[in-house]
Amino acid sequence: MDDITNASKRLDASLHLPVLVIVEPLLLPRTCILTVLRRELAEVEILDMATVDSLDCTSTRDVRLVVLSIADKPIDDPSVEDNLAFVAECCPNAAVAVLSNHDDEPTVQAAMQRGVRGFLSTSLPIEIAIAGLRLVLVGGVYRPLPVAGMNRIPDFEPPDARGLAPAYLMNEGARVAIDRSVTDLTPRELQVLAELELGLPNKLIAAKLNLSESTVKMHIQHIMRKCAAHNRTEAVLRWRGRLPAQSRDHEPGVAPMPET
Repeated sequence: MDDITNASKRLDASLHLPVLVIVEPLLLPRTCILTVLRRELAEVEILDMATVDSLDCTSTRDVRLVVLSIADKPIDDPSVEDNLAFVAECCPNAAVAVLSNHDDEPTVQAAMQRGVRGFLSTSLPIEIAIAGLRLVLVGGVYRPLPVAGMNRIPDFEPPDARGLAPAYLMNEGARVAIDRSVTDLTPRELQVLAELELGLPNKLIAAKLNLSESTVKMHIQHIMRKCAAHNRTEAVLRWRGRLPAQSRDHEPGVAPMPET
């Protein structure tokens, strides 16, 4: 009886969570995505479906984000446009992200012009994709931005850039400044940063490096200052060269990694 009662309570609690929906026709990729996201995004209820037709059953739920897999299809494919229109009709308050096998600029631009707020390429590392989804969930926009002279790499674009230059408009001086600050990290700070990249909380980092939690927090503060980052996620992304060095006073935050 207790098990039934507990299961009922869990079900009732899940019905009040904001909802993220994964639409992926293929069962194996859909199951893999679902497993990862349920582990990483515990703050939302995650539903999966093979087609957008099943969105009808979510009419009473608080759907915040629909992730639509389009594989190799172009954004202007009639089936993709029909699916985007159906999502907008069924879930008018939800943001839409697409999962695509492409990340070329024309495809990204076409998606943004159709109101897509998240563009995820299947070539992304999973931690970047999750950070992108977190950003979209809190009202931001995630898309790959072109970088002059380099292959396109993923970046974050806030919903209101307020005049801030994107990565491809950064001058060389700004790039040199952030590169120099990152190379100024001490060996211990680099060790802590490597653990942050794995998403470890302070307690585990402290145990792994044989440090106190207060010392770990001090190192993280130094890392964020040197990387011009608001939070742990930004520090990791800047370390990888994914984010430009922008004003700490003006840059909107990126969904942070857990701090404890």
